[in-house]
Amino acid sequence: MRGSDYAELRAFAAIAEHGSFARAAAHLGVSPSALSQTIRGLEERLGIRLLNRTTRSVAPSEAGARLLTRLLPALADLDAAVADVRTLRDTPSGLLRINATRIAAVQYLAPLIGPFHHAYPDIVLDLVVEDRLIDIVAGRFDAGIRLGEMVEKDMIAVKLSGDVEMMVVAAPSYLNRFGTPQSPRELRHHRCINFRWPTDGNLYHWEFEHGEETLEAAVEGPLIVNEADVAVQAALDGVGIAYLFDHHAQPAIEAGKLVRLLDEWTPPFPGFYLYYPSRRQAPPTLRAFIDFLKQPSTISARVR
Repeated sequence: MRGSDYAELRAFAAIAEHGSFARAAAHLGVSPSALSQTIRGLEERLGIRLLNRTTRSVAPSEAGARLLTRLLPALADLDAAVADVRTLRDTPSGLLRINATRIAAVQYLAPLIGPFHHAYPDIVLDLVVEDRLIDIVAGRFDAGIRLGEMVEKDMIAVKLSGDVEMMVVAAPSYLNRFGTPQSPRELRHHRCINFRWPTDGNLYHWEFEHGEETLEAAVEGPLIVNEADVAVQAALDGVGIAYLFDHHAQPAIEAGKLVRLLDEWTPPFPGFYLYYPSRRQAPPTLRAFIDFLKQPSTISARVR
């Protein structure tokens, strides 16, 4: 392998992962033009196109996909080898890549970044925020953060937050006009604010539980969103009934701007977890982050 081969292959993997020259260049710390030149040189040397490019997207060709299948495990092994060498240092250092949903990143992870940086100043945290459920191994992430119910059974999970609740809420102005539903089944007669899943584009069916009884409600209304803050504002303006995470709804409830409905049908459920593959030894940077999460001071700050 030539000295430049590793950099070229790493660049190719980054473009395939991010689906964009610009995003991959930002991740690698190079210019898009330099990255394009690197890939052009790799394709010319191999004599085959590795990436199909359009004005809107970049995706591996058939040859590129075959190369990625062999390349990604090899890069993971190289990363692990470098991480093993870094364990000889007194202080963990290197890159820690975490994929998290927006809610988890903003509500639970962001408050920990400052204290974690002060505890481990040589660790670079690469946080990618997206709501779609991804394969963290294929994406070459060290860990992910999702709701406990979405974490695969073959993953090792570390609790990041306390239990969470979903809350059905509406503005007093809405309830004065349209009345108050007494059960989830009555929601079909109300104007509700729908949420569209970023994963498959389907509308979320509101989930309810009361004792042994569970049900899902496919609601209808004048608004469909994929951003909770928009739903909060619409609910405040009396557009309709919203179904929100507790941290989104609670401030407005306490201020008397929203009223909680059907609370006996929305019990708490397990919150967010940091998870990583059980079949792979955690790199030192991830072990440091897990140790940080387990510190008593950190637990008291994040589990609510």
